[in-house]
Amino acid sequence: MGKTRHLPRTVVALTTVVLTAVGALAATAAPALTAPALSAPPRPSPGPHAPTQAALNEIAAQGTPGVIAQVKHPRGRWNGRAGVADLATGRQRAVHERFRVASVTKPFTATVLLKLEARRKLSLDDSVEKWLPGVVRGKDYHPERITVRHLLNHTSGIYDYNMDDGFRAKYYGDEFDKNRHHRWAPGELVAIALAHPANFQPEQGSRPGRPGKWDYSDTNYVLAGMIIEKVTGGTYREAVENLVVKPLKLRGTKVPGTSPKLPRPHATHYSTLFEDGPDAKTRDVTEFSPTVAFSAGEIISTVGDVNTFMSALLAGDLLPAAQQRALLDAVAVDGDKGHGGPEDVYGLGIRHFKLRDGCWAWGHGGMIPGSATRTVATADGRHVLTMNRNGDWGDQRLEDALVETEFCES
Repeated sequence: MGKTRHLPRTVVALTTVVLTAVGALAATAAPALTAPALSAPPRPSPGPHAPTQAALNEIAAQGTPGVIAQVKHPRGRWNGRAGVADLATGRQRAVHERFRVASVTKPFTATVLLKLEARRKLSLDDSVEKWLPGVVRGKDYHPERITVRHLLNHTSGIYDYNMDDGFRAKYYGDEFDKNRHHRWAPGELVAIALAHPANFQPEQGSRPGRPGKWDYSDTNYVLAGMIIEKVTGGTYREAVENLVVKPLKLRGTKVPGTSPKLPRPHATHYSTLFEDGPDAKTRDVTEFSPTVAFSAGEIISTVGDVNTFMSALLAGDLLPAAQQRALLDAVAVDGDKGHGGPEDVYGLGIRHFKLRDGCWAWGHGGMIPGSATRTVATADGRHVLTMNRNGDWGDQRLEDALVETEFCES
């Protein structure tokens, strides 16, 4: 997978879910792309979202194939787009397209577990060992001390399987095609992580009001999905559909399970697969097995559906009061792997981050081959923005600027 770089300060947590283009994200120069002649980018029309459209245009102008965004606001909805859905045809992106949301899956997973707790099927303070006996074994691991809450707020100390060099190498450059359809069992992903010692003990983890150790790990959310299946006796897909997708009528949202297909309509997803620099090859990675991310990053959705979900979640429409408090009971974030700024905090699958002085928001972000997603919302859920790029490289600061423009200036 190549060497790991620390990313510049990001506004929203970017996933290290499988194949995050860590090196490519840090690069400010996009790889050379060959595309047909394109029409001029959309001109920002007068109004409160004109600066947001201008920011979308700039993201596309700097090399990302295409970008879409939708804003949900008490005044209504606004849609923006720039660039192309397909480099071969020049077809423009459209806001109704489906895409892989990557780690924006995490708030869905956390919501399912919180709903199960509200139904007294489990407790956030249950140990991993209670629900998955014998699964977490390895040097310095004590699963009887690791709770469901530790998994969801990343204070478990469990190693992130995506940081394993052997695993990353399977998806670097030309190796991707050899492995893109490999079906991973969740236990296999966990085993890769447990071959490494624990990063720290959960007792050393961050607490509200007391900074401590924190480490973003997709292994936490793979284990969370395994617990969901153990508690419900069904699949992760069924749990998400029954507890989130159907109640909110998210018609564009899919939990693909083992299917490598991306349901239409969708843009072509492009990746440099960890190769960076001006000569990096741009590849079509639209199709691959989502088992590589499971409950840490497999969901497919639309900007409109993600906005509906985030709005309902923060408005308190999905969870009872006790679980809503747990969702937002955030701990201090360590800046490791490029996650967050020094004042950011992380709840259960959702982050509270500082955009600038006096301007804060809740949300999450995700990166998976060919798709980069951010969702950002005010604390009451009334103002939400979700955006997606169908390329996993570029200057992260352009996205930061777009989010700040929408939430701090409009």
